[in-house]
Amino acid sequence: MAEKILIVDDDIDSLKLIGLMLQRQGYDISAANAGAQALSKAAAETPDLIILDVMMPDMDGYEVCRRLRADARTRAIPIIMFTAKTLVDDKVAGFEAGADDYLTKPTHPAELASRVKAVLARSASKRGAGKEGGAVAAFLGTKGGLGTTTLAVNVASILAVSEPTILADFRPGQGSMGLSLGFARAVGLANLLNRPPGELTPRVVDGEIASHGSGLRLLLSSSRPKESQINAPADTYAAIMRHLRALAKIVVLDLGAGITSITSRLIRDVDHLILSIDPTRITLNMARDTLAELENLGLGRGRTSVVIVNRTPSSLQVPWQEAEQILGREMTAIISPAPELAFQANEAGTPIVVFQPNAVVANQLHKLAEDVGARLRTVISGKQPVI
Repeated sequence: MAEKILIVDDDIDSLKLIGLMLQRQGYDISAANAGAQALSKAAAETPDLIILDVMMPDMDGYEVCRRLRADARTRAIPIIMFTAKTLVDDKVAGFEAGADDYLTKPTHPAELASRVKAVLARSASKRGAGKEGGAVAAFLGTKGGLGTTTLAVNVASILAVSEPTILADFRPGQGSMGLSLGFARAVGLANLLNRPPGELTPRVVDGEIASHGSGLRLLLSSSRPKESQINAPADTYAAIMRHLRALAKIVVLDLGAGITSITSRLIRDVDHLILSIDPTRITLNMARDTLAELENLGLGRGRTSVVIVNRTPSSLQVPWQEAEQILGREMTAIISPAPELAFQANEAGTPIVVFQPNAVVANQLHKLAEDVGARLRTVISGKQPVI
């Protein structure tokens, strides 16, 4: 998916010209022609980069930049100041306000493209700098029973063929992953949550990981109600996730349905999140609210994907085109209903993509895994995708 760039300029001609230049480079463009509108769009869309004009009537670019840096939702977004001013003092003021780079008008398209790529690359390196080890993808359901665990299991199974991968079920007391893969005993996560945080190390976490015949390595939860009563703080879950990074190149989390105090803590540290929905109006309205909350937590469009999991006859569903309009988002994948195949795979204790690799739904899951894998490898390498 192309990086999103928000361009802020009160000159409509400049907006169009800069936007056209960057669109030709493959970027997704959003625009604002005033400071207040820029602040609102930046918070709502969390773009990958903001190009900000200094001279605007309602609020100059320096003040917009300071406010962006003061807001937790937009603090980390890189900013290029863009103005006709050429004095050194003006550039210093821009950097002091929090800008990452400075361009003067007019600029050559090649210089603009070069600066944008450089700033985006530095931003990607910073995001990965504080995360040792592998990259983390998390699957989150809009509500229960949407096949979120099935998505997580099959995507992780595909990724494990080419990369060291750990799949973790972070749903104590509601874990069904172990049962679906043939494990009668699934207490790994509970054992870790019952330990004092100071005792958690990569070696301790590794000792609770189970192996599956498909090649998956698993940290499992059970469905025993007693597990749901474990009163471990959110930071303990975050520490476990951090140690999982040290044990595998790719970590896939099943976070269950909805945003809780635990998942909201974990979400801040994941590299990419996949939201599963079914195309009904109730779920779509819930998904719209969930996406808004994810952006509040710092996961903008570039770090989230939406996947439709079809589970009912198409006559009862909202068409996917209308679903995209409701959410204002493109769907990364659409998974066809396959209840009999899912049942048979569960009975065999095997992921669908292993049990029936040539099925239509298996092909759809492979395409989703390719998308997730590409995103995570970008994080691991610290580089932006080639545009």
